[in-house]
Amino acid sequence: MPLIRAFPGLRPAEGRAADVAAPPYDVMNEAEAREMARGRPWSFLHISRPEIDLQEGIDPYAPEVYAKAAENLTKMVQEGILVQDEKPCFYVYRLTMGTHVQTGLAAAASVEAYDNDRIKKHEFTRPAKEDDRVRQVDALNAQTGPVFLVYPSAPGVDNLLADVSQSQPEIDVTAADGVRHEIWPVDDDEKVAFLTREFDQMAALYVADGHHRSAAGSRVAASRKAANGNHTGDEPYNYFLSVIFPHNQMQILDYNRVVKDLNGLDKGTFLSRIEAVFRVQPSEQPVKPGQSGEFGMYLDGQWYRLQLDASQIPSDPVARLDVSLLADNLIEPILGISDPRRDNRIDFVGGIRGLSGLEQRVDCGEMAVAFSLFPTSMEQLMAVADAGEVMPPKSTWFEPKLADGLVSHLLD
Repeated sequence: MPLIRAFPGLRPAEGRAADVAAPPYDVMNEAEAREMARGRPWSFLHISRPEIDLQEGIDPYAPEVYAKAAENLTKMVQEGILVQDEKPCFYVYRLTMGTHVQTGLAAAASVEAYDNDRIKKHEFTRPAKEDDRVRQVDALNAQTGPVFLVYPSAPGVDNLLADVSQSQPEIDVTAADGVRHEIWPVDDDEKVAFLTREFDQMAALYVADGHHRSAAGSRVAASRKAANGNHTGDEPYNYFLSVIFPHNQMQILDYNRVVKDLNGLDKGTFLSRIEAVFRVQPSEQPVKPGQSGEFGMYLDGQWYRLQLDASQIPSDPVARLDVSLLADNLIEPILGISDPRRDNRIDFVGGIRGLSGLEQRVDCGEMAVAFSLFPTSMEQLMAVADAGEVMPPKSTWFEPKLADGLVSHLLD
């Protein structure tokens, strides 16, 4: 079974991509999804967030929600809004966000490779969210939300993707957030065979974003295999929809922290305890850390620069992450937060919101203190995955995001 393979994608018909393209299903709440889809009858949100077409406040995991998704997908196919390609293809997928450009490949990735840890994970999944994706895939008989994968940069693949993307794209959409999405189908047999061989030579791929979707792909494959007396391993359900980018083109933003209180400490005591561990310097400007082991802190209208000595940074791939350094040296011992997954005193702010987003959370009185972090690198993520370890929660914020609806993988 190849690591990846071409597939006949379900895509927007000519001229319909802008009508269909939607943000990933999990980056907005129901109210935001309803507003985004208002006046857009062909938005893919009607498939990825079908509760927007039902009564407000409905349980998003209710059976009628998944039935509505299937109904809406069928309608979009019947109306010719979505059309399936006649032959298996790869799809070069380029994302442009400001000056940042990354070019990857949409492909069907092997569930067997995922199950055998050749497609490596770095996060735990939540059962409820995993169950939701399984029900969505089964209802649609399709995978519509791509898993964001990374491959170690390979010149042969990188160069072919660059060459293909010199031509006019078949899909070219700039989303509301300003991110440009371009797609080029690759149906040339020689190029398809070359890409298949090149990926087969790679030791591993890495899940960047989409752990619940990839886990759901594995579960759907297992259940369908068990139910299929004539299973061959060649069925579409043995693969899951992915877009795979080279590691050196990835953009990971900082993932910052805000905390509601100082754990019963007054400001002076709190600062004294921090100074016992960090070198602390007040700053007249917001602090955006420039290296690992450096942190910004916003407290009572004042920014501070916190610096750990290099000797305090361990070699373990998880413990040396900046999210771990902050947790192990400050968040847990001083602020008393030992389980950031469940403790409602802490919240997380993606770097896309900027340092002003941290200031606002503190200045309005909602939070007592904010911390800015140096971004996790792709090399650090790969090292954690290679070690079979798990990243701490909210360690990475990838930008730009993939769009839903531009290419889907049918399972029949």
